[in-house]
Amino acid sequence: MSLAATHAILTTPLNRQSVEGELTHIADWWVKHSVDHVNGGFYGEIDFVAQPLSDANKGVILNSRILWFFSEMALKDDSAQYKTLAIRAFEYLLAHFDDKEHGGAYWEVAFDGRLLQGKKQTYAQCFCIYALCSYFRLTADPLALEKAVSYFNLVEQNARDVKCGGDIEACSKDWSSISDYRLSDKDLNFPKSMNTHLHVLEAYSALYQVHKTAQTEEALRHIIDVFQFHIICHKSAHLKLFFDMQWRDQSQTYSFGHDIEASWLLWESACVLGDKRVMGKLKPIIIDLARACLDEAIGDAGQVCDEFIFSSRKRVSTSYWWVQAEALVGFMNAFALTKDEKYKAACQPIWAFIQQYHIDSVHGEWHWLASQDQDTDSRIYKAGFWKAPYHNGRAMMELQRLLGQS
Repeated sequence: MSLAATHAILTTPLNRQSVEGELTHIADWWVKHSVDHVNGGFYGEIDFVAQPLSDANKGVILNSRILWFFSEMALKDDSAQYKTLAIRAFEYLLAHFDDKEHGGAYWEVAFDGRLLQGKKQTYAQCFCIYALCSYFRLTADPLALEKAVSYFNLVEQNARDVKCGGDIEACSKDWSSISDYRLSDKDLNFPKSMNTHLHVLEAYSALYQVHKTAQTEEALRHIIDVFQFHIICHKSAHLKLFFDMQWRDQSQTYSFGHDIEASWLLWESACVLGDKRVMGKLKPIIIDLARACLDEAIGDAGQVCDEFIFSSRKRVSTSYWWVQAEALVGFMNAFALTKDEKYKAACQPIWAFIQQYHIDSVHGEWHWLASQDQDTDSRIYKAGFWKAPYHNGRAMMELQRLLGQS
């Protein structure tokens, strides 16, 4: 039986008041449900009806994203409660995920903090950098910046491909080579991916804002170039997803959510760099990414569809929470750059879809899958290894800024 609402949900217009209200709802949910008072830090998983799984393993992606979220919320609202939770996340990260012997962040620990998987995913190191930079901006704690710079140096020394450019996906615990590069079981096993580079870009932009050096500037410029010369397919205006070491494309799909997410993150990085030449080169590329997403990805209910599969030539209309959140930001960013009303107009149906099918008015937070795409046998956690207050929380923050400009 589908979990789609059997009655109409009254939706609100997309404006600063509505996104501020939703951001408060998201933050309140994580304050109320996520803290693990028994084993420390935050629960590794919280189920569909907001019940914690006290023995669930804890992943560094969830924990770093929680650190980022509460740091940003405390910066935004000057809230002692949010700052306390940011400190809790920072202390847990350093106590249980930080590798004191080899450096960098472990991938996964048990519910009680015991190490389970020590591999060094570049993606994970960069989410830690991203979060630590926000925490440093909040607290001015020199240890946070020290760790962010340390993780950055480790990525540059061990993951950067000095011959062909970009970064490899993963290393072993001691930073030696590894055969299984994958972030998750659904990923292809190739040494380079768009997804990892997108979050290297994000992390290096954050680090450059708090630690402007020749090295951090060169690294940020390098990642922007990687997108321009290797990852973006300029003919189709989509991102290529997987690559071998020589950047030969191994992709099997287009990912509409990553296309639109990359469009605004690339622009953010160019603005952080502050180089007008780079901004001038990127602007038409960014607009092309947003235009292609608008032209090709909008589903029958106004949502952004998940992907296009090359082999079947079919578009998959399934809706994931993060795709809708990133689409709101990406289209509003495209509107800010072009003043073309079609991008702004696309946001209201997406926002209505989110309210109708993703926001859980009973148990709180957002459904992983839109309720119309779920059934009673496919209920996915509200918080877990891959779901944090990052995509939806950040979208609400970015929308407040963008709607203030419109």
